[in-house]
Amino acid sequence: MEDTRVRLSFQGKEAIFDAEREDATLATYTTSCGEGLYLFGDNTAALSRLHRTHKDRVMLAYMDPPFLTNRVHHHVKRERSEDSQVKITRTKRAAFDDRWDGKAHFLSALGERLVLLRSLLAKEGSVVIHVDPKTSHYVKVLCDEIFGDDAFASEIIWRYRRWPSKTPNFQRVHDVLLRYRKDPKTKPRFNTPYEPLAASTIATWGTQKQRAQVDATGRRSRSTRTAEETPGVPMGDVWDIGVIAPVSRERTGYPSQKPEALLTRLLAALTNPGEIVLDPYAGSGTTLAVAKKMGRAFIGMDQSEVARKTTADRLESLGTRLVPSLRKGAA
Repeated sequence: MEDTRVRLSFQGKEAIFDAEREDATLATYTTSCGEGLYLFGDNTAALSRLHRTHKDRVMLAYMDPPFLTNRVHHHVKRERSEDSQVKITRTKRAAFDDRWDGKAHFLSALGERLVLLRSLLAKEGSVVIHVDPKTSHYVKVLCDEIFGDDAFASEIIWRYRRWPSKTPNFQRVHDVLLRYRKDPKTKPRFNTPYEPLAASTIATWGTQKQRAQVDATGRRSRSTRTAEETPGVPMGDVWDIGVIAPVSRERTGYPSQKPEALLTRLLAALTNPGEIVLDPYAGSGTTLAVAKKMGRAFIGMDQSEVARKTTADRLESLGTRLVPSLRKGAA
């Protein structure tokens, strides 16, 4: 039978399917609350190490990799000077390096991590890959190869407002989140989220559930109102969630920080309390902080000391600390 699958072709692709690697410099932290694990170092080594302890156990992996911007991104710390109520000093430190030797290099690195991550997912589990429109189409085809195109679940558009820039083009105001299931034959973990009813619907029907009446041909003829309150409309795949405001308490100064509202929605829909959430590009620690607040177990990874410190401070504000393991590299 002829193979009709669509594949990407790029230099270095073959290596992504043989990416397992251990790293003696990988350091392990646990949380004082006992619910979290943080692996500090190269995340291919960290994902490989988890194969010994967490295979088939992760319910949701959220990946927010670099966006192929080809520049170094900086953490910006803002402090008000002691001798003035107005002057604010800004201290910049390199947080992560997003420079690549072309798109093939970027896709190879991402593919390695997706291959390693797949075997960690539970049968009911999902992975959500957060990218932007300039790479989302390549990543979609790559994921079709790694997970199978029948494992594709949804493309979520995160729409946000931001300060416009002068450009002879439509303003870019969205990111893309690609969701893939581990096993298409297994019912996935999914708790349906709802949106509020439209004002016109409430004016016409109120806030009670409707029961459809059908005629002999199976066509809907009318609806009747029940006494049961409706939870709303099942949520679509375009999400309007604002970016973090410059003055928000949530802001850490870490570049590429995502709003907690976005992760809260993902975790609520794709996990239950007590289940494991994994973030191999932990960055500012948003995924881990949200998981902590929502009663999920969590695993984070990063190789940036700025990221580790930002995450540690954030978790400490929630009442838990990152504690180094006695044996370096233990998991």
